[in-house]
Amino acid sequence: MGKRISGADKTKLHELPRVSDRVSFIYVEHAKINRKDSAITLIDNRGIVQIPVAMIGVLMLGPGTDISHRAMELIGDAGTSVIWVGERGVRHYAHGRPLAHSTKFLEKQAKLVSNKQSRLSVAKKMYQMRFPGEDVSKNTMQQLRGKEGARVKNIYRDCSKKFNVDWKRRDYDPNNFEASSPVNKALSASNVCLYGLVHSVVAVLGLSPGLGFIHTGHDSAFIYDIADLYKADYTIPLSFKLASEVDKEDDIGRLARLGIRDSFVDGKLLKIIVKDLQDLLSIEIDEQFEADTINLWDDKDDLVKYGVNYYEVD
Repeated sequence: MGKRISGADKTKLHELPRVSDRVSFIYVEHAKINRKDSAITLIDNRGIVQIPVAMIGVLMLGPGTDISHRAMELIGDAGTSVIWVGERGVRHYAHGRPLAHSTKFLEKQAKLVSNKQSRLSVAKKMYQMRFPGEDVSKNTMQQLRGKEGARVKNIYRDCSKKFNVDWKRRDYDPNNFEASSPVNKALSASNVCLYGLVHSVVAVLGLSPGLGFIHTGHDSAFIYDIADLYKADYTIPLSFKLASEVDKEDDIGRLARLGIRDSFVDGKLLKIIVKDLQDLLSIEIDEQFEADTINLWDDKDDLVKYGVNYYEVD
């Protein structure tokens, strides 16, 4: 027998929680992140906390965060996505291996997006999700984009009226986050979280973030396609609600991250995204990832132990 290498064994795929079972995301700033056994350790001025990494969908690293090579190795093996963020939004995406090593989902996505008719069909499915009860099959893409623009404009107007928040337009300067209005700051912060959550599901299913059906020409085109399906129910109403409640000294970006995280959990959005992706790409039932949700995050923000506990050999 060969010499045993120190360190925890790599987790087997069947031992990892399903993507829909994971905590949506954890945001960390001004902290050091290392690895202990099969958990990451977060160290800041309040102390140390350990989190089993296989239970995290997205790890968001904010300003002042240092992360070790050993922690990133563990994160990659678990299929967890990592996003480096700052006050100006997303700086960089990274993700671990897909939970399934097969490329069948990626091949299906590439085949659909490469054919004009099938690409149009998937795009219309996306618009149909936004207009339940309406038949969009005979609309051109130009007509659908017009309908979608009017729909989003009405959502902003209705939220502005409901929460009594002044609204002119979506205004975001990537070079000056503080110049935006409170509602625009909240939208920027919560949308970053939504993009990260979608990216994590796309990555673990082995799909390509860049092969979009409506958006094109960007390395996150497919992320934007999918995220746009949920903004009306999640990020937009939350942002207007927060803008109606905060004081000038409040950090609305932080409040938006906390609020949208709870909204994702309450709405079981991870489970919804998994199902919607498989429906949009017409993935056969016998090939689908199961999306039965296990509650791993309680109402006091404590992580609940999942599965097997691993530890390192000295």
